[in-house]
Order: sequence, then structure tokens, then C-alpha cells
Amino acid sequence: MLKRLALVIVFATALPVLAEESSLRLSTFRADVTPPLGAPLCAGLVKPVEGVTDPLLALGVVILGADKPIVLCAVDWCEIRATDHIHWRERLAQAAGTTPERVAVQSLHQHNAPIADTVANKLCADAPSPLQMLDVAAEDKAIEGVAKAIVESLKTARPLTHLSHGEARVSQVASNRRVMGDNGRVAFVRTSATKDPRVRAAPEGLIDPMLKTLIFWNGEHKLATLHYYATHPMSYYGDGLVSSDFAGLAREQRTQEDGTPHIYFTGCGGNVTAGKYNDGNHDNRPLLTERMHAAMVESENAAERVPVGKLTWQAKPVVLAVNPEFKEDELLKNIGNEKAPPALRIGSALKVSYMRHVATGTPIQFTSLDFGNHVRLLHLPGEAFVEYQLFAQQQAPGSFIATASYGDGGPGYIPLEHSFAEGGYEPTQAFAAPGSEKVMKEAIAELVKDR
Repeated sequence: MLKRLALVIVFATALPVLAEESSLRLSTFRADVTPPLGAPLCAGLVKPVEGVTDPLLALGVVILGADKPIVLCAVDWCEIRATDHIHWRERLAQAAGTTPERVAVQSLHQHNAPIADTVANKLCADAPSPLQMLDVAAEDKAIEGVAKAIVESLKTARPLTHLSHGEARVSQVASNRRVMGDNGRVAFVRTSATKDPRVRAAPEGLIDPMLKTLIFWNGEHKLATLHYYATHPMSYYGDGLVSSDFAGLAREQRTQEDGTPHIYFTGCGGNVTAGKYNDGNHDNRPLLTERMHAAMVESENAAERVPVGKLTWQAKPVVLAVNPEFKEDELLKNIGNEKAPPALRIGSALKVSYMRHVATGTPIQFTSLDFGNHVRLLHLPGEAFVEYQLFAQQQAPGSFIATASYGDGGPGYIPLEHSFAEGGYEPTQAFAAPGSEKVMKEAIAELVKDR
């Protein structure tokens, strides 16, 4: 097992660099991060790996020539949390020759995939009647594979001269999972696979219907394409068969068709699922894949080409306080209670892990990349509600803003403050305090404002 690196947090501010066209270069990397047979999936909340329908990948780009390198990485894992998220960023930064605050690692949040939280895993492993939440050796192997892929990619970096950006409406995929009743409280939770036809019949609710695309060019040669869309990316799960599911399958189809890398990031989909359009029938996975693929193609075709402008990377350290209702002694009793349901023990371990992480004062890095020409990428933690993505767009209405959530997964769901009074599932798995909405919005506004 690899020795865990020391936690190093760099408190960074805006790092603007005006680069000539010829000084910027871009490389792409791709690594297989599929867990082995028997490894836990979704922190042990579902069946462990029994087979692989399609592999899990870590995909990304490295941008060179704008001061220190910038790394954008999308991982087909459910979550990478707290200390583990820092460790991933530190190791990838080392591979790219940069610093951790210039590395964005975002999970896609498929559920037939690992949750990385070594602290929570140890809490469960050391308890009576131990539970395994994570194959730590497999995580270390995955990190090293991604780092090696980055190192190799730098050897073939090519000039980055232009961008093109576009968007397209996605038809019949996303729906808000919080179906409200007349009393102002959540009446139904629309899960990824919703069986009840009455719940599926409810209106879509608040979503961001647009898939956003950013394409990198070297003159007339396409280098890589990034896609962003906000929804839980699952059609069905829990059968032990690893899959990148419909978002990953659509991404891979475009890569094969296009001959250049396509990379997908899940936006603020904490309260968004495919539940209105998916009852869990396995035939729906290819159908949802087809709808995502169609939007990707349409968004690419609509893309507006512009020269690369002034690159500005920002990293803003943010501490999201722990939900004050959490009591560590009670949670530790849950973990040690061998008669308690595994889901309660695992959930308690994840909460304690987050509490201890926050107690160290270690912040989460919120980051953004401004390409000039009003083109920005925003990277957020946790299962942020879609309202945060829409808020970001409202802060710069003339700009193209693509948001990736599911960075540091430690906070769990990040609802709005009033969501806690509305009830529903998400607030029960929100590890940060209800007042986090104000902190989130202040950080977002700072990262996307015009300069």
C-alpha cells in the first residue's frame, strides 16, 4: 500500500496569466480505475463487484503554459471524500508538475462504483463485526494509474489555440427528485429508478435542462471535448455489475465516433435524477444513453469558436461547518453496534469522518478556470443542489459557465437552507450545516464574477 502523503493546503488567490496562442499546450489522459472482483461498491451499501459491464475510467486534460499546469480530472467513481480527495489532488499535482490547488478532481457519482473514504473505512473495519467500505489497495493502484497516465500525456502535449462552446437541451432525462406536496413539504422522493407511476407523472420540477460543451482546438485539429450536465447518472444499480452508466456510455460513444477524447462532468445534480423517465427497466439505460448522446452532438454542432483569451485560475478555500445535530459519541455507538443495519453503521462512519476532517480546519478548495471571452468552468464539492449551478449562471448572465459538482464528497448533499424544513431524503444525508447555503453562494459569486 502506498504511504499517504502529508496534507498540504495552499491558500491560493487569483492567478492570472495572459498567454500568447503558441505558449499554451494541452494534453489528455485516460486511465482504467475499475475496482477488482469482490471490492465494495458505494461504500458497501450495495453488492460488491461481481462483474464488469463496462470499465470505470478517469479522464482529463492538463493545460500547460499558463503559469503552473492546470489539471481537470473526471472519475467514474461515486465519491472521493475529504482526506482521500486531498490525496488524489496531491498525487495528480505531483505527476503534472503543479500544486494541489490547481487540480480539480470531480467524481461522476455512478453508484455501482467506489466511495473513497479511508477514515470511515477504518472506523468500520476496527468495529466489532467489521464492515469493509473500500478496497484501499485498489484505490492506491487507481491513483497511481491516473498519475502515470498524466506523466505519459505530457510527452504529447499539443498547442491550444482556440475554444468552442455550445449547449443543447437534453430531452427526457432529468427531473427534480423532490416532489412537493401542497403543504410545502416533500411528498415524494423521485429516486433514479422510480417505480410508482404517480410519482413519475409529476412535473419535471426545477432542473437545468441544458448540456454544456467546451471543445479545445489546435488550429483546425480538435484536441478534446468536455461535457457538463446536472443529474444523478444512474439508470439502475446494486447488482454488483460495474458500469459508467448512461452518461459514461454516451461519452464513450462520442469518443469512438469522433476519434478524440470526450470527458463528462456531472453538474449540481444533488436533487436531480432520471426518475421521471426511468422505472429501473434495464431497457432504459440505452434509451437514456441515446438521449444524452443526441444532446452532446447537438451541443457540439452549436459550438461557437473563439480564440483562447486570458487564463485565470482561482482556488478559494472554504470550510463548510458540520451539521450541529451530529453527536460523535452517538455515531460511534452506531458504528460499533453489530446489530444495527449496515446502512446506519456506514452512514455514521461517513459522518464521523467528515466531522473529524472539519475539526482539523482543513478547507475544501472551490475552484474556477476563466478562459477569457466570458468562458468559465466552476468546480464545486459534494452533491450540490441544482440551484447552486443556476445561481452561478445568474452571477454572470452574459457568460458561458459550465459547472462540475461532486468534487470533495465529504459534505454529502448540499441543500438550500429552507430544504431542511421541507423534509425529504437529502437533508438526512447533508453533513454540512444548513447555513452552508450562504457560504456556498458567496464562494460561487467570487469565483464566477467578471474581472
